[in-house]
Amino acid sequence: MPVYIWEGTTRKNEVKKGETEAVDELAVRGLLRRQGFKSIEIRKKPKDLAEYLPFLTGRVKAKNIVVFCRIFSTMINAGLPLIQCLDLLAQQEENKVFAKIIREIKEDIEGGTSLTDTLKKYPKVFDDLFVNLIAAGEAGGILDVILARLSTYLEKAMKLKSRVKGAMTYPIAVLVISFTVVALLLLKVIPVFQKMFEGMGGQLPGPTLMLIAASEFAQSYWWVILGIMIVVFIAFNRFYKTEKGRWTIDTLLLKAPVFGLLLKKVAVAKFSRTLSTMLSSGVPILEALAIVSRTSGNIVVEDALLKTRQSIGEGESIAEPLEAAKIFPPMVVQMIAVGEATGALDAMLSKIADFYDDEVDAAVSAMTTLLEPVMMVFLGVVVGGMIIAMYLPIFKLAGAVG
Repeated sequence: MPVYIWEGTTRKNEVKKGETEAVDELAVRGLLRRQGFKSIEIRKKPKDLAEYLPFLTGRVKAKNIVVFCRIFSTMINAGLPLIQCLDLLAQQEENKVFAKIIREIKEDIEGGTSLTDTLKKYPKVFDDLFVNLIAAGEAGGILDVILARLSTYLEKAMKLKSRVKGAMTYPIAVLVISFTVVALLLLKVIPVFQKMFEGMGGQLPGPTLMLIAASEFAQSYWWVILGIMIVVFIAFNRFYKTEKGRWTIDTLLLKAPVFGLLLKKVAVAKFSRTLSTMLSSGVPILEALAIVSRTSGNIVVEDALLKTRQSIGEGESIAEPLEAAKIFPPMVVQMIAVGEATGALDAMLSKIADFYDDEVDAAVSAMTTLLEPVMMVFLGVVVGGMIIAMYLPIFKLAGAVG
């Protein structure tokens, strides 16, 4: 529905302004008159440029949903009606896309749809985990508690994701810088030295000749190199989208030195936190495992969790199939077995998640410490080697003159 900007005078002759969402201008005028306003001026709020240009609308970030859940929980706990909560949340939301979604949710609920069914219309914003927890909250009459748990879970998941991104920032930055420097040397710097060497005459050293040949190839066939890179990138993406490709790449990632260990710890932390949140909210374990497997992000871990779900459905404990998968550490399996035996599986999983959050921090620090000298050596060998090759003829000439 459109949004209208209004200005009116109260019975005490106080001028007030505001915004109201309504079907048309008459509906806004009628609403304000019932509230005691007079001398009302109404105009339709202009649309933002982003609404005309879809690529400017952005997307709903995890931070937006965390704040939404936390404030929503507080409002419901304070006794505010659901419709009023959503109306206030839409008004204060700075993300235009998310504000529009919240208004649409409010309209659907006013039409008689449940909150759970309404959220299902936005799978890119509210995933299966979110929807199922909200369903459990609506069914149990503890929506405020569920929203508080969701905000805590999403906040910790966001921090975990940022740690992994932070670990990858340094090596990616070094690789990008290395590629940029090499490209500049080949395309701009080496041709200048090549002209200078031609004026000097004499036989050039082997490394210098190889570098000049690489520079000439890069200048003449840069489009071929760029095309090969694009083709490799597209082929990799298509291969990864196949089942065989995902199995191959995800398996290699888990077995990779240093980085593979970090991925396993992230998988354990994410699995424990998600399953703990769902079990403590009243979601059945079979349904919870199905959702956790889909959000794992790795097909090897997903397969292990689906096999665990199948085994539990056949009457086995959760610890046995997890141990057979050989992905989760023995300590984690034993703690899960204890939690299952004592009937406190959700609490035990929460402790495991807290422990592995710290383990991920330690792994990220260790990986960064290890990668720094490796990347510096790589950068020194590649760029330093090219610079030495360019200066070899000058050193040779200086020696001959001496």
